Amino acid sequence: MTHNVVAIVQARMGSTRLPGKVMLPIANKPMLQHVIERLRASLVLNNIALTTTILKEDNYLEAFANLHGIVCYRGSVQDVLSQYYNAAIHLHATVIVRVNADSPLIDPRLVDELVVSHLYTNADYTSNGNGGIQTFPLGVDSEVFSYNALEKAYNESYKNYEREHVTTYIYQHPEIFKLKSVEAIGKLRRPDLRLTVDEEDDLRLVREIFDRLYCENQIFYTEDVIALLDGHPELISINAHVHQKKLGE
Repeated sequence: MTHNVVAIVQARMGSTRLPGKVMLPIANKPMLQHVIERLRASLVLNNIALTTTILKEDNYLEAFANLHGIVCYRGSVQDVLSQYYNAAIHLHATVIVRVNADSPLIDPRLVDELVVSHLYTNADYTSNGNGGIQTFPLGVDSEVFSYNALEKAYNESYKNYEREHVTTYIYQHPEIFKLKSVEAIGKLRRPDLRLTVDEEDDLRLVREIFDRLYCENQIFYTEDVIALLDGHPELISINAHVHQKKLGE
């Protein structure tokens, strides 16, 4: 079977801890642009789309998507699951990769490995972080799931947090879905590192990383980030105190 693998990036301007974070500059580009550019380095993705809310403040994100040739789907503020479902339908996606726009260090090679593992095992849902044991640095993890699993979750999820967090219904029901978890090995096994952006200090660290590693039209990878931080452990302390929100917080 030929699969249509689509990365759907979820974004919004209304972050409570760092408003407008996905459009804040990193190395002279909006954070969201780095996410898109890094995903475009993937070898397995057939398409990339953006989802956001119908709120007026998120008009900026739709304009950004149009400028950069990215399809944008807008929907309910709280029901992010419906955003994904409707985007997947319109894009005829058979396999969906879920990516957060506050992950400017998303690694296209890890995305590719996750998709390949997902297809090889014929899983309904595959993750290298969410819904399982966190072994990779937080912020380079993603989720892959089939359209059929997404459709079932859309039809059967009734709790607010299930609709808000998209995949919760899937990974909390292993009796229904075939779940696969991919764990980091070797130097990539660094769950102590926080490479996502929720607060100002997260952004400070990511900017330091990009200042040292980023070159136009070149992709650096998680191994490069880990090597940098191992060589400059003082950088890790920048956001070591930031608390990761748990499900339902």
